[in-house]
Amino acid sequence: MGFLDSVDERHVDATAKPEDLRAALDVPFRDEGVPAPVVLDELAEAVDAGLTASAGPRFFGFVTGGAHPVGLAADWLAAAWDQNAALYAASPAAAVVEEVASRWILDVLGLPASASVGFVTGGQMANTTALAAARHEVLARVGWDVEQDGLQGAPPVDVLVGDAAHATILAATRVLGFGSRRVRRVPCDAEGRIMSFELDRMLSESSGPAIVCAQAGEVNTGAFDPLDEIADAAAARRAWLHVDGAFGLWAAASPRLRHLLDGYRRADSWATDAHKWLNVPYDSGLAIVSSADAHRAAIGLSAEYLPPAPGGGRDNCMYVPEMSRRARGFAIYSTLRTLGRSGVTDLVERCCDLATRMAANLGASPHLRVVNDVVLNQVLVALDAPVDRLPVATAATIDRIRRDGTCWLGGTTWRGMPAIRVSISNWSTTEDDIDRSASAITGAAEAVLSESVASAPS
Repeated sequence: MGFLDSVDERHVDATAKPEDLRAALDVPFRDEGVPAPVVLDELAEAVDAGLTASAGPRFFGFVTGGAHPVGLAADWLAAAWDQNAALYAASPAAAVVEEVASRWILDVLGLPASASVGFVTGGQMANTTALAAARHEVLARVGWDVEQDGLQGAPPVDVLVGDAAHATILAATRVLGFGSRRVRRVPCDAEGRIMSFELDRMLSESSGPAIVCAQAGEVNTGAFDPLDEIADAAAARRAWLHVDGAFGLWAAASPRLRHLLDGYRRADSWATDAHKWLNVPYDSGLAIVSSADAHRAAIGLSAEYLPPAPGGGRDNCMYVPEMSRRARGFAIYSTLRTLGRSGVTDLVERCCDLATRMAANLGASPHLRVVNDVVLNQVLVALDAPVDRLPVATAATIDRIRRDGTCWLGGTTWRGMPAIRVSISNWSTTEDDIDRSASAITGAAEAVLSESVASAPS
């Protein structure tokens, strides 16, 4: 509990070097065991300096949500209960909890009540699972059973993604046998949004099975693809439309932000991550598919020794590419019930308001400029430095910020330009956290640029 008690104020970056951690952890492995209390005490002490305060309010890297207390508590219960959530027979409670939580997720996200939901590890497996259902359906439409006959000899599937698509989409195409090199990249605008007229053109160039991957919340800018226009183009070609909404799909919970998702309900599948903006502990992705039949056909399994759920109940293994797995639904169920619709709305909107505040603070500095339209929770900022010095100055600024320890953030390259990326999605972040962090960021940028000027040849 010491970590949780200090997470709000501890140095946000890890302070240990790799060799320090190895020296503390790489102890002799002996014939005789060590008493559990000793092991746990020594483990906590050994790793402490190697932990980031990613659960805290000023960790702004990777769109990392902090674990809400009720989700954390429910996750502890799930670990203590140690249920295999694959089958109703193995854990009726885990099956029914995911059945109920599925309905609540579809409700809060405004998705069709008939859609199916798989509780997967994260955004990567959510995209992979949804695209497996897409692969099944588009090939079934042309008479090919990919689950039985594989991809060898199958009609080629045209997979189209935005040029700013997340890396997990491309990883999913590799896992599913499409091959990332064969994926067609659709040009995007300055914010990373698919140009729908380019998608129209590219879809018209082929006539076989097709899958379109759109994005709700570009990972750098937070921008949303024009989903209604993309849905028109996909429908005209009978293409499957998948929406990668790892964090942006949660905008559907906000009446104020829902317009960013116009047309999203017309998609065939959606992927999101409950850790990011529902703030449950890690290992909580969601694969949502409009056709439960396609979902089960692509992912489901059966064997003579596996008893089916009674009365048409839910066997969770029919919706995820895993058999033995932990009971992820307890944390999601508990967090949704605690927050309710209005609580989820408030969580999402408050983070977006804080992102706007961060952008205003950073944009007021003469040393920084905000380079994206802040429509959600992402702030992309660049140093006001000569182009030739920008890569080194940006890296030095990020390093200085992390060493300062007030906050943690990451770097990126956007349109060929080094930039600093600030992602706000933690339930515990306050206006004071934003102001303190903005001050640390602007101070680091000023110091680095002053040193750069001082060291520049005259």
